[in-house]
Amino acid sequence: MITGEIKNKVDKIWEIFWTGGITNPLSVIEQITYLLFIRGLDEMETRKEKETVVLGIGFEPLFAEDKQHLRWNQFRNFEADRMYKIVAEEVFPFIKTLHADQDSAYAKYMADAFFMIPTPQLLEKIVTGLNALSMDDRDTKGDLYEYLLSKVATSGTNGQFRTPRHIIRMIVYLLKPTPEDAIVDPAAGTAGFLVEAGEYLRQHHANLFFDARLKAHYNNNMFFGYDMDRTMLRIGAMNMMLHGVDSPNIEYKDSLSEQNLDTNKYTLIMTNPPFKGSLDYEAVSGDLLKVTRTKKTELLFLSLFLRMLRVGGRCAAIVPDGVLFGSSNAHVAIRKEIIENHRLEAIISMPSGVFKPYAGVSTAIMIFTKTGAGGTDNVWFYDMQADGYSLDDKRNPVTDNDIEDIIARFGNLAGEADRKRTDKSFFVSKTEIVGNGYDLSINKYKETDHVEVEYERPEEILRVIEEKEKLIMQGIKDIRGLL
Repeated sequence: MITGEIKNKVDKIWEIFWTGGITNPLSVIEQITYLLFIRGLDEMETRKEKETVVLGIGFEPLFAEDKQHLRWNQFRNFEADRMYKIVAEEVFPFIKTLHADQDSAYAKYMADAFFMIPTPQLLEKIVTGLNALSMDDRDTKGDLYEYLLSKVATSGTNGQFRTPRHIIRMIVYLLKPTPEDAIVDPAAGTAGFLVEAGEYLRQHHANLFFDARLKAHYNNNMFFGYDMDRTMLRIGAMNMMLHGVDSPNIEYKDSLSEQNLDTNKYTLIMTNPPFKGSLDYEAVSGDLLKVTRTKKTELLFLSLFLRMLRVGGRCAAIVPDGVLFGSSNAHVAIRKEIIENHRLEAIISMPSGVFKPYAGVSTAIMIFTKTGAGGTDNVWFYDMQADGYSLDDKRNPVTDNDIEDIIARFGNLAGEADRKRTDKSFFVSKTEIVGNGYDLSINKYKETDHVEVEYERPEEILRVIEEKEKLIMQGIKDIRGLL
């Protein structure tokens, strides 16, 4: 999470927007994102220019000879009125037309975007503030987005809320994306899972960028995200492009409706779908209801994941604890479907404070593979007790953190065979889970060490109390004698 000097600078920029009359948090985030995107375009252009000089590799410039004044490092030095005129009348229309010749998410969702900073003086202050932010590495950009999104203090109307970046990172490291994967988040929001997956590939499979086919796949056909909020779609598309994905497939789509026809298409799903809310049966795709007839979105999404995945595809989804132990026919049906007809791999129970201050709901990460032919044998459970931050509304950094242990143990499940039920992680057999009505709550199986404590006999305790009372009374008597 972002702290210290950068946090203070962001807070000052936020205050500039607030005092300037722009008080809707999403509007502020959107306007900041536009300006950071403009700055990012200039920085990418500068990097390519340097590479051309050093490596002799040509490139097609984004800013033509007569468009150099549209670059961040040019207009940021102009006086306020001139800067405002150029940004409002030239720079903003310019970024709206990027990729206009392609059927890209960026082109689609920038079409109805608009520049809403009202005065030259306000723009000058904001540009000056943003220019003071260090954007030298990808982690800084990610931290900045994390903190900006933390300003949205309430969850969405359908129960969606921001997923902490370190939890996203953990899930990505658990699934370990490869250069051949097709990755989707059906509730993408600002594309946090997709961005982190892209960063993982850059760090662990950098050679893919030297293979023309894999590089084209990375830029055009690897990342997919759906959402129903056009502001989030714009932010998500720009977020992906700022992280080096040329044409992310970020689409306006109700994932649970008939308009979503995706079947057997993806190899990885990483997501935190909406927890709350229920839908009318008429609004839900019919084939999802065949798996589990319910109006609850958290159950319908699990049914959707099974449909969207290719055989052999894997999913890591954050689910509310109720999904794991709910006793309704729909709850049991979806758990049975995953356990009996596919391969359930892991249940990672997370502490309820992970999503504070937005929600105190207890959640878990469910990891499974679509097989269509069963395969569940032993399910790995982990009782995550700390994530590196306090579990109250403040979420301050602390030393206790199970995340690296979770990643390491999940990466070596063969070494988990002899773990006891009193440990943080252990296996539970499919047979035992079936015998418990497909209950997947960790408390059903975890055992607690009870340490026997011996106390003195009541008679001895009373004798000690009486002796102390005598000493007290004697002390009072001695004091009275001195009066």
